[in-house]
Amino acid sequence: MSIDATDRRIVAATAAGLPLVPAPYAGIAAQTGIAEAEVIARMCAMQARGVIRRVAAAPNHYALGMTANGMTVWDVDDAQAEALGDAVGALDFVSHCYLRPRALPAWPYNLFAMVHGTSRAEVEAKRAVIARLLGDACRARDVLYSTRILKKAGFRPRREGDA
Repeated sequence: MSIDATDRRIVAATAAGLPLVPAPYAGIAAQTGIAEAEVIARMCAMQARGVIRRVAAAPNHYALGMTANGMTVWDVDDAQAEALGDAVGALDFVSHCYLRPRALPAWPYNLFAMVHGTSRAEVEAKRAVIARLLGDACRARDVLYSTRILKKAGFRPRREGDA
């Protein structure tokens, strides 16, 4: 999956995120010297080819008052895991949800869903909603609460000549 020099300029210009302006793609166009319509078309094409996974907002949950952040983990039946993951991921209070292999015997969990709240009680109430949704397909569960803020960083492409 290769990209040309124009795509590389777009990827480099968006690696730290889109500019926080009313017309972000116009901002990228001005920065790269590429027409806004071409920036949009190329980003859509790169997303379709899997070069770009997604374009999404990454809010600072703490700045929004969401100081209780819990990665809920679930041991669900493998035969139902994908469908259940889709259902959990569709909940409006789940910011991201994914399946991962178990690391038995110590880690039996295969479904992960991030939940944010203004208190642990709020996160626990949301966790209870997920538990009801999973029903008997869930054999075990836990929640891992954030204890510190980790810096989020966007994609940082390697430069020519980097190892």
